[in-house]
Amino acid sequence: MSGAGKPWVGDLVHDESAGRTGIVSDVRNGVYVLRPENGPGHWLCEVPGRLTVVVRREERRSDG
Repeated sequence: MSGAGKPWVGDLVHDESAGRTGIVSDVRNGVYVLRPENGPGHWLCEVPGRLTVVVRREERRSDG
């Protein structure tokens, strides 16, 4: 896990509160909207300090 810096849209993150890993799909008034890597659904994270960046968006895009 890189963990450096603040997560942003497109980053793969681990949500400590939810015990899940997902992709940041939006940030609305400081609330992070996350979706699973695969499949439908979403959840919210109101405490971004509990998000740890696993892979930055830029790194994910260069893999494909």
